[in-house]
Amino acid sequence: MLTIDPERLDLPPGSRVLDLGCGDGRHVRITRRMTGVAGIALDIGAEEVRKTTAALRELDRLSVAEGGTVRNAGPWGVVRGSGYTLPFADAAFDCVIISEVLEHLPEDDRALSELSRVLRPGGTLAISVPREGPEAICWLLSRQYRSTPGGHVRIYRRRELRRKIEAHGYDIRGTHFAHGLHSPYWWLRCLVGLDKQEFWPVKLYHQLLVWDLMQRPWITQTLEKALNPWIGKSVVFYAVKA
Repeated sequence: MLTIDPERLDLPPGSRVLDLGCGDGRHVRITRRMTGVAGIALDIGAEEVRKTTAALRELDRLSVAEGGTVRNAGPWGVVRGSGYTLPFADAAFDCVIISEVLEHLPEDDRALSELSRVLRPGGTLAISVPREGPEAICWLLSRQYRSTPGGHVRIYRRRELRRKIEAHGYDIRGTHFAHGLHSPYWWLRCLVGLDKQEFWPVKLYHQLLVWDLMQRPWITQTLEKALNPWIGKSVVFYAVKA
């Protein structure tokens, strides 16, 4: 499930990409489909590092026809570390992806300053956070959603996030919303209880999302595009370091 659109990243061979707060590595995996692009993933969690490493190794075992790594793909690496103190040199990367991470960090400006340090001038920043409206509904419906340890510590207004990115020395080049089908799923979970994933409406909706992700049928793809401007769960910005 990609929140960041890889076609907007403009990554020629020789590019170096950092997926900051990689989770299970869903965004760093796209570098295995790009010729000569190096992908580095970083997360503070040991389990996330393990899962990302396993996923990248699996892609390298698969053939291109099976969705595996392309010929002449660049190197990859997975690092456990903090977004506040990145273990990389200044200007080490051509692109930094930070997707659905900032809302978890009490010191978001500190993280933005640090990722800016490792991004070269003229490099691309791709950043996404939960969108204000859908996120506010989740907070309203569920105390558990907003109080879970390690969960979301703030709701970003779109204009606020734009100004914050620009204040760190970036020119915004594009923006869009994503995952319109996912907002009602999270509203439903918040309404019935986050721990009730086996409740039949939640389970049925989850099966719909898996079907959409795996098969990408035209009906759900069309519906998602129609819903994104209205209830897309994430807002995405693409920016260039000045």
